[in-house]
Amino acid sequence: MFWRSVIGRAYPRVIGIQRELSWLFFDIFLPFMTTMSYVLVYEAIGAPASYKGLVLVGGAMTAFWLNVLWSMAMQLYWDKEQGNLQLYMLAPTSRMAILTGMALGGLFSTTIRATIILIGGSLIFGISYQATSWLALIGVFFLSLIALYGMGMLLSSIFLVYGRGAWQMTAALQEPVFFVSGFHFPVKALGTVVATGASIVPLTLGLDAMRQLLFPEMMQQFQFLSVGSEAAILAGLALFFGLLARWSLQRMERKSRQDGRLTERGN
Repeated sequence: MFWRSVIGRAYPRVIGIQRELSWLFFDIFLPFMTTMSYVLVYEAIGAPASYKGLVLVGGAMTAFWLNVLWSMAMQLYWDKEQGNLQLYMLAPTSRMAILTGMALGGLFSTTIRATIILIGGSLIFGISYQATSWLALIGVFFLSLIALYGMGMLLSSIFLVYGRGAWQMTAALQEPVFFVSGFHFPVKALGTVVATGASIVPLTLGLDAMRQLLFPEMMQQFQFLSVGSEAAILAGLALFFGLLARWSLQRMERKSRQDGRLTERGN
């Protein structure tokens, strides 16, 4: 039942992209232009290609953060507004299965967007990568996503409980996280205290580790922690957010049964 629910909820998001191809333009081309503007700054000052690659990798990973905010954290609130939430609550399946299906379905279009940004930017600016271990790179990438989407599941129940305040919380988290997580520069530049605090967002450590694996020579002076340490912390964050999301969703269900509503306020 769990995996059938995952597939059933992921299916509409995958098929929906094929039926509305115009979304690909807005989801890929416009973010691609934003990332290219940062890369052009390094191009203008004649920086080495590895510096441009550092920004390009960060720009590609922004797609996953935006997907978590708008397609995961806000999803239950949107479904409540559209009248679909009661169907999820009455369905004889796990709410985590439904959210996992949303995550996997969203990953399809998000991965396309990130891949096009990475490959397109690399070809345009002649960026090459010197990965020390492709296996480690893939491992860190998936650890980052598991932890990140676990965080998204947690936020989805929190945003739903606080009702219309979800819009303000989503807006408040979007741009500041771009800055403190080092999407367009090494997070070490912010200092140890800020970088440590920003590590609660899994992409902070994930990005730093991936950059170290892709640009080992340049990142020797910019690395925040070692790849092994960051991978271990990401594994811990994945477990932490997964368990916390499960507890939060169960608490949300209990609240709906006891109080007859899900939000803290009557909205």
